[in-house]
Amino acid sequence: MKIRNMLLGIAMVFFIILGSGCEKDQAIKIGVAGPHSGDLAPYGIPPKDAVMLAADKINEAGGVLGRKVQIVAEDDVCKPEVATNVASKMVAEEVVAVIGHVCSGATIAAMGVYRDNNIPVVSPSATNPDITLKGENPLFFRTIPHDAAQAILQSKFIAEYLKAKRVAVVHDKGDYGKGLANLVREGLEKRGIDIILYEGVTPGAVDYSALIRKIAKENPDVVAFGGYHPEGSKIITQARKKNIKAAFISGDGLKDPSLIKIGGEFVEGYYVSSPADISTIPTTIEVTKELKARGQQPGNFGLQAHAAIIAVFNAIEKSNSTKGQDIGNMLRSESVSTTLGNISFDQYGDVVGSGFAIYQVQNAEFVSVDW
Repeated sequence: MKIRNMLLGIAMVFFIILGSGCEKDQAIKIGVAGPHSGDLAPYGIPPKDAVMLAADKINEAGGVLGRKVQIVAEDDVCKPEVATNVASKMVAEEVVAVIGHVCSGATIAAMGVYRDNNIPVVSPSATNPDITLKGENPLFFRTIPHDAAQAILQSKFIAEYLKAKRVAVVHDKGDYGKGLANLVREGLEKRGIDIILYEGVTPGAVDYSALIRKIAKENPDVVAFGGYHPEGSKIITQARKKNIKAAFISGDGLKDPSLIKIGGEFVEGYYVSSPADISTIPTTIEVTKELKARGQQPGNFGLQAHAAIIAVFNAIEKSNSTKGQDIGNMLRSESVSTTLGNISFDQYGDVVGSGFAIYQVQNAEFVSVDW
């Protein structure tokens, strides 16, 4: 009996050691979710590329906690119903954190799945304020300020720089577009500016002539649009063809080369609010160079995604853990050097150390407006 017990003890020790060794050899899986196909792919592919770059670099340096990093990429097409399935796939893949989702609607849809499974999520672009401020997922973070900050900037710019008196507010009925449009409208109303038109449009429509007729009739000084470039480019093109002279302004959902490629001459002069210029930060210069060497571009949210995964790497290393709660606690308590500069996260999970600026399309380029 004693010999048997001794043998059982040795066997248990062997399996414990073997199990520990296997875990050490297992890759740390990190998800990246966003639109990797479809009309909104220009917003999702650069973040995926930036995350892949960061993972390759960290693996070359020995990995995290001595383990390789494996990226699990899933395409949600920016659709809420797809995003929920993507989140479930991430859970099945046993990822320890997710970089994404990109669109606010998709992010909100997937939120509960990640919360119920204690998986930290860091979005580079989902700016709907409620995602953090409602506190529904204490393990959600983002490396971009929320739309309340963006709306304050837009409202001030419209009132003080464009000196508008009458404004039309248009949105695409989505969580991001309508949410931003509502905040801009509220900000303008507080400044005593007349909102002479408030209209929602259907994404994907070929023609927006009914809206254009309403804008032409009201003759606003400014049209503020909340949404993405597929709709924004069509609306501005049809408006200019009807000789509507109003200034157009949108959020970061339109600061993408696709707006200029699709809209051409008609988007010249278009204003957008988007994350402040970070092109002079040494890490940004290095990462941008490395992406271009791969034939890739940082796009509008790639650098925010790179900052997100660097923050996650740092949290895993500092906490010496891949448990969701440990990673989340470290994300909330640590400042980290990234492509955005030194950033941290506040009590809600919102980034501290990054802000918005106003840009204008000039000669087919987005140029920062000094105002």
